[in-house]
Amino acid sequence: MPHSELYDQINRLPCWQGRIEIAPLVGGMTNRNFVVTDSQAGRFVVRVGRDLPEHGVMRFNELAAARAAYAAGISPEVIFATEGMLVCRHIESHTLTPDDVREPRYFASIIDLIRRCHYEVPSHFRGPALAFWVFHIIRNYLSLLETESGRSLSAELPRLRAMTERLESAVGPITLVFGHNDLLAANFLDDGKRLWLIDWDYAGFNSPLFDLANLSSNNGFDETLEAQLLHDYFGATVDAACQRAFAAMKCASLLRETLWGGVSEFRSSIQFDYAGYTRDYLHRLDHAWEQFRHG
Repeated sequence: MPHSELYDQINRLPCWQGRIEIAPLVGGMTNRNFVVTDSQAGRFVVRVGRDLPEHGVMRFNELAAARAAYAAGISPEVIFATEGMLVCRHIESHTLTPDDVREPRYFASIIDLIRRCHYEVPSHFRGPALAFWVFHIIRNYLSLLETESGRSLSAELPRLRAMTERLESAVGPITLVFGHNDLLAANFLDDGKRLWLIDWDYAGFNSPLFDLANLSSNNGFDETLEAQLLHDYFGATVDAACQRAFAAMKCASLLRETLWGGVSEFRSSIQFDYAGYTRDYLHRLDHAWEQFRHG
């Protein structure tokens, strides 16, 4: 949809109290995002996006998770929602980078946010909720890509399918928590006093190891930082079985991102270098897979 039509739709939302100004917000690989300045009520972020069944993104679930995360005190307030649009209060803040996520000054706060997401958000969640089992998502992506001959990952699919089964077996039994499941650095905001966690597109019940592995794989953690992450989250040094399951989840996270990029190449209308994203994550996956195999 052209920006002019989106601007008209945003202008007509009934939540505004005064004259508004709309500006596009850079970023967003599954949504279009805008900052709206209301002359009487302040600044807001409008997220525009449809359901994306191929990615497991359902907006009713995103809305419920965002409201629950606000009630838990870790995410901005939801002001208004209608079909295809979610309006949240804008947080004046610095968006973290992968370098920031690895900084000691942020580490404890990030782990605290993740733990509160896992154990406090479910107390406030209302209505039906999704699960985010990465291996189901991977198999769905593989099936979609197998029907799209000539795509960039076509030659890799048999290898990636075999990899999936081995990784799921290595994870073993899990503890169930409420996961964010998309811990990119850009989803952490620093307002100068505290951190916030945003963007609940992929939220759902999951193993805590996925969020931890996802944080590591998305932000370039080394082995020392991964050991600290596991120790600080669980409050003790983890055993070999947990370390092995974490390594498998790290590969699964990278595999899921690789396939997400491959599917988005032919399914998304957003202007983004999905092919480059796919190549980057496939390279990271191959490195993590070799470590897993020989670990």
